[in-house]
Amino acid sequence: MKALTFKRYGKSPGIGFAEVPRPTLKPDEMLVEVHAVGLNPIDNMIPTGMFKVVLKFELPATMGSDLAGVVKEVGSRVTRFKPGDAVFASLFDLGTGSLAEFAVVPEHAAAPKPANLDFVQAASVPMVGLTSWQALKERVKVQRGQKVFIPAGSGGIGTFAIQLAKHLGAKVGTTTSTGNVQWVSGLGADEVVDYRKQEFEKVLRGYDVVLGTLRGDAIEKSVGILKPGGRIVSLIGPLDAAFATARRLNFVLKFVFGWMSRKITRLAAKKDVSYSFLFVRPDGKQLGEIGGLLASGRLRPVIDKVFPFEQAMEALDYLAQGRARGKVVVQLK
Repeated sequence: MKALTFKRYGKSPGIGFAEVPRPTLKPDEMLVEVHAVGLNPIDNMIPTGMFKVVLKFELPATMGSDLAGVVKEVGSRVTRFKPGDAVFASLFDLGTGSLAEFAVVPEHAAAPKPANLDFVQAASVPMVGLTSWQALKERVKVQRGQKVFIPAGSGGIGTFAIQLAKHLGAKVGTTTSTGNVQWVSGLGADEVVDYRKQEFEKVLRGYDVVLGTLRGDAIEKSVGILKPGGRIVSLIGPLDAAFATARRLNFVLKFVFGWMSRKITRLAAKKDVSYSFLFVRPDGKQLGEIGGLLASGRLRPVIDKVFPFEQAMEALDYLAQGRARGKVVVQLK
């Protein structure tokens, strides 16, 4: 079968199309014919080796994390799905990829595709949906009336997280460029800072939660907009000791990650707020709940551009430019 793979880690990872064996199944797995793949920034980061200490791949490895498709075969212990079912899933952190004609999907990672979404729309959801859910609903348990800052509101994670935070009853602040201010407001954002004209840390105050989505010093600047007792959940790092402990990494890595996060951890403590790093995990049950909100129209996918499978490398390059308004999707069927 055809797949987009990378051969090695580093500046020249050898990304390209290759013929790879059609995967075989374990008892709790399904073979899914992939119809569409939603791209995420980490798909470009993985081949650089940035996460090779914590994400394990057998090289050459298939790229991509999210998918929507149709079940073709099921393992002997699979009970929730059968051949012909339409599903969507995230394969992130499972040691396999989705940018291929077929993908192996563990039963626990999959959910039924919402009937009102096509495969392209469904494929755009898993990672941004699960990340938003696990950060806002699971980790910080956002309450009605709280204020949540979600920077980069026009990006893939921003467009979904804003909607989920509003569904949870929060007041939402965000940042975006001049041309997207009204558009992001239409997603539900209450306070929109045009970063070309203002600095968010000088405008926003009294927030309960910050969702860290921007690299650089944005995380440190966000400390100042939080109330005492506020919480920062970062999706982009720095990694922290708690993350190392949760993944049962060795003492050396626990020390290294603690050292990497020492500056933001100390700064947060001085302001009586907390910092933590979130690594999203596949979860079919949560994805099913998100699917229910999508089916009811309470949440909606936001897609910037769709590329054919043959242009998957161009799609990854386009995503890397950081200008997409919503998600970038690769369509196979």
